Amino acid sequence: MDSIDWRSLMNAETLGYPGYLTIDLGALARNYARLVAMAAPAEVSAVVKADAYGLGAARVAEALAEAGCRHFFVAHAGEAIALRPHLPDDARLVVLNGLLPGAEAAVAAAHCIPVINSFAQLARWRAQAKIEGQRLPALLQFDTGMSRLGFSPSDRIALHADIQNSPEIEILYVMSHLASADEPDSAQNQAQLDEMRKVAAEFAPLPLCFANSGGVLMGADYHGALARPGIALYGGAPHAGSANPMEPVVSLSIAVVQTHTVPAGAAVGYSGTHVTTGETRLATLAAGYADGLRRSLSSRGAVYLQGQRLPIVGRVSMDSMTVDISDLPEGALDLGSLVEVIGPHQTLEMLAEDAGTIAYEILTSLGHRYRRDYR
Repeated sequence: MDSIDWRSLMNAETLGYPGYLTIDLGALARNYARLVAMAAPAEVSAVVKADAYGLGAARVAEALAEAGCRHFFVAHAGEAIALRPHLPDDARLVVLNGLLPGAEAAVAAAHCIPVINSFAQLARWRAQAKIEGQRLPALLQFDTGMSRLGFSPSDRIALHADIQNSPEIEILYVMSHLASADEPDSAQNQAQLDEMRKVAAEFAPLPLCFANSGGVLMGADYHGALARPGIALYGGAPHAGSANPMEPVVSLSIAVVQTHTVPAGAAVGYSGTHVTTGETRLATLAAGYADGLRRSLSSRGAVYLQGQRLPIVGRVSMDSMTVDISDLPEGALDLGSLVEVIGPHQTLEMLAEDAGTIAYEILTSLGHRYRRDYR
């Protein structure tokens, strides 16, 4: 047993993975370039939190850095510290949620940058700067109507005075987050823009960081000096219900474990929620809700083979699901055959709609049991 090369076994092409997740780093870089062109003259950063939306933060960030990106956003301090070695020395790595108590020293040592969302965070970061004996960079976040993170309008007078008396802190940008940028006609967008303009005036000449993916597409008023797209980089549609200008980055195929024919009246899956009305050919697939294929797809979603829709029948299980293949020619699928879950016939948005969720949740739920191929 000691002589077995376990790493080679796990990386073997012949292991027989339940599915194959392909991340097209070329498409990712082209999406970044497309967003850079849309946002110019503003700079464009990359949101790579949650392991780059589930696609692998190290590989994704390296590809984006090679494409020219020099600003990266994560949610938590641990994500930033893990990612820092994969970025160029001149890249800025920003922690959106700011710092929970105790993280300040590690974040300063890793040359990462917190988003300051409260007076308590500001005081702790200032104290860390005094310990370091040098100025430490930060961003200031303002709540412009989302009621999630950031300083409220009633905080701004005191905050302005506070940062004027905080030479230990270098404020790089003031920022806020758009709550409805995926719905460009929402009145909330204009309301937040109006509030952000007030922030800009009060904290001039500090530059603004405002637009997310949807905000980039809404025009220059929303861009500020630094835009920070996320889902658009990964091929998701920035605006719900509109044509997607981004290139697909992700494709997913899953493998057939078994095909069989059942008679009329056969119950399929847990609790027998699907009962066949006639003789039916079924294929059991080697992935389920533990692999990001949500239980809500039960008797609702589908997979594809060469453009043919194969409906999911019965409940999606933890490690498997069943599809009806009666419309396929005999022998079209067999043990190990692959069917399309995300690809040319089913977009992220289509799968998310069938699952009753959003593309973000689909991406971030794709587990690590698939073989991942970066190209």
